[in-house]
Amino acid sequence: MKKTLVLGASPNPIRFSHKAVKSLVRHGHEVIPIGNKEGDIMWQKIIIGKPKLKDIHTVTLYLNPNNQKEYYDYIIGLSPKRIIFNPGSENQELIELAMKNNIEVSIACTLIMLNSNKY
Repeated sequence: MKKTLVLGASPNPIRFSHKAVKSLVRHGHEVIPIGNKEGDIMWQKIIIGKPKLKDIHTVTLYLNPNNQKEYYDYIIGLSPKRIIFNPGSENQELIELAMKNNIEVSIACTLIMLNSNKY
């Protein structure tokens, strides 16, 4: 299973980031939800800030490109194997930065990837 950081996690159940956390958990992945509002998704507390983390396989983004800038160094510093740019989060600047750091880039939807066994 792939330890996954969901960046842009929301306590609002209609948001795709919320649905992604739930789906990742149901598919057996360890999930770390990070957002800017306190709350829970299932039994997972949404973390506010930039905690020190290890062994992150995937960062899946639910932030628009302008809100990603403050996380560039954090994301690259985690040395994930992959970054997934969900619809609306596509960002050429971060894509290029990831590729320069040998991080796989996927422009895709985490929910579709999980439901089609392509995660």
